[in-house]
Amino acid sequence: MRKLRRPLAAAAAALAGLAALAADGPPPKPFEGTLSSLTYEGEKHLANVRQLTFGGENAEAYWSADGKKLIFQSTRPPYACDQIFEMDAEPTWGTPRLLSSGKGRTTCPYFFPDGKRILYASTHLGGDACPPRPDMSQGYVWALFPDYDIFTANADGSSLKRLTPSPGYDAEATLSTDGKHVVFTSARDGDLELYSMDADGTNVKRLTNTVGYDGGAFYSDDGQWLVYRAHHPTEPKAIESFKTLLARSLIKPTTLEIRVMRADGTGDRQVTSNGAANFAPFFFRGGHDRILFCSNAAEGGGRNFDLWAVNTDGTNLERVTFNPTFDGFPMFSPDGKRLAFCSNRHNAKAGETNVFVADWVR
Repeated sequence: MRKLRRPLAAAAAALAGLAALAADGPPPKPFEGTLSSLTYEGEKHLANVRQLTFGGENAEAYWSADGKKLIFQSTRPPYACDQIFEMDAEPTWGTPRLLSSGKGRTTCPYFFPDGKRILYASTHLGGDACPPRPDMSQGYVWALFPDYDIFTANADGSSLKRLTPSPGYDAEATLSTDGKHVVFTSARDGDLELYSMDADGTNVKRLTNTVGYDGGAFYSDDGQWLVYRAHHPTEPKAIESFKTLLARSLIKPTTLEIRVMRADGTGDRQVTSNGAANFAPFFFRGGHDRILFCSNAAEGGGRNFDLWAVNTDGTNLERVTFNPTFDGFPMFSPDGKRLAFCSNRHNAKAGETNVFVADWVR
């Protein structure tokens, strides 16, 4: 965090930076064979890894429908917090281009399939300045900025239109492949639930109804299924702690499990059950039986996040990346042949998160 997706991006950068400083011993040597000098040994599904950004905090890089561009959020000078940028994906990506207004904090960018509009969340209606970062003195938390609303805009960022006029947190929005439906997370009913709406903001429908956090959802290619991350506390003390934090617009992200359900909210079931921080799930192209996601399960809840693949029934779990710091936010290109992801590998400075693209090897 699509990432929450901006909170997830902040979490990823912070945790990964700590990992780089706290790792025991030297990190594994990058694989120097026929794949790429940016590929670690064991990363058999990644070939020809290319780094697209160099410095700063870059996260949630998502493909355009034609596979030619990536849209992403980035904290880079002169901006003090995330703004929305786009860049060419191949072959010479060039300088990222600003699409958001430069005001407030933004997150969760997405292209419409026609290439004429974009979707993202922003706090700019609450003020031009970046909202304050959360207080970490009581433990690691993510901020759920109440001023977040979801907007559409023209492809160049002009003609912003607000889709979510309700008060409170509305963010983590993604589009169905046909561009007709949006799934998003909202605190409008006093909890953190998933909702869907038409792409013009009408026909809002609540999809989840369990105490806790539901977010970071993506549609399958056919629009029939959703995959998302969730934290559903069951013990009274855990529920009370969750609600206390939520009242302060905060959430603790230490345990998130991956779940799937039909796009109408039925058939909900849990996929992972490892007690780790699992997030940023995305369906393999062309189906809804297998997903790629990010997790710190390899360290049993530590600071090393990797990409993993798993069937939606929880079987055939496979670790995909072996970078000792952070890999996350995976998204397959529309043809399924390339993978965009964000990583701390090959950093000039500890804690930087950059965008990478790799050819996917089956």
